[in-house]
Amino acid sequence: MMGMQRWLGAVVAVGLLGACEPLEPGSGGTIGDVLFDKGFAFVRSDRNIYVVDDDGDPNSPQRLTTAGNAYTPSVSRDGSSIVFVQRVGSTSSLQTVPTTGGPVATLLSSNDAACGACTNFRGPTFSPDGRTIVFAFDRGSGSISSLARIAVNGSGFTELTPGATINHGSPSFFPNGTTVVAPAGSNTFQYNQLAFVPVGGGSPSYTSSLGNEVLAIANRAVVSPDGRQVALDARLSSGSTRIFVGNVTSVGLSGSLRRLTDYTASTVQESFPSWTSSTTLGFLFNDSGGDPSIYRAPVSSTASSVSLAVPAANEPFYGPT
Repeated sequence: MMGMQRWLGAVVAVGLLGACEPLEPGSGGTIGDVLFDKGFAFVRSDRNIYVVDDDGDPNSPQRLTTAGNAYTPSVSRDGSSIVFVQRVGSTSSLQTVPTTGGPVATLLSSNDAACGACTNFRGPTFSPDGRTIVFAFDRGSGSISSLARIAVNGSGFTELTPGATINHGSPSFFPNGTTVVAPAGSNTFQYNQLAFVPVGGGSPSYTSSLGNEVLAIANRAVVSPDGRQVALDARLSSGSTRIFVGNVTSVGLSGSLRRLTDYTASTVQESFPSWTSSTTLGFLFNDSGGDPSIYRAPVSSTASSVSLAVPAANEPFYGPT
């Protein structure tokens, strides 16, 4: 694999390496060598939430949950909290957990009175001011997927795309907090558009041209910290998934999408992009069916190589940025 480099993080005191001490009673988590301030949140094969600080050992992440069944974590802009989806059978819920460890709080569950026949929550994300969470959900089995917002205490459920005739996927905020971008399409396997949705109300705008290479968006589209670029994981005709980057405004794409990396083999899979700065992306990278891990790559006008950030991880999200 050309251009591969291993990223090991900062050196820490030997006595702390590999430490795995219980957190406060009721938290159910364990702690690695450095408390979380900024870095990646992710899940592993046990479907629990983990974090690893940029100054920590990526081989010794901090586990924040123990109940399993966790999906798509997202870090708040102040780095203090993670929101994620928990799925048990046909029931899904939005939950939060402190990044330093502590009790898990449930904000909203399937079919709660506050949201009616809502189910299948996906891709929750915090607003820049930390007061709101926006996410995708279904109104029932086989129904159109919509977007909604709630306050961080779980109150104030408001649907953002009522009466939508196409499906919407995991949202991402623009820095000013007034608009989110989300994959959109005829079904959840055919997100071939980008939706630009006002959070305070108003009609979304849609971009249907994603270029000749992109068949559909596999998981998410995310806006850069400066609000000038969007990254998405695109499904290609070869069957592989690659990260693409393009310039963006709050109402649409500006110019063509371009590939992030220079890998051409159909065995390579890149997914779940997350900005680590306005010029660098973290994302899931997998080659030839091996264990997926988190990698980083610089964002530039030409495709680049990648470097390993965190081994054995899935569904990464970096924060705060």
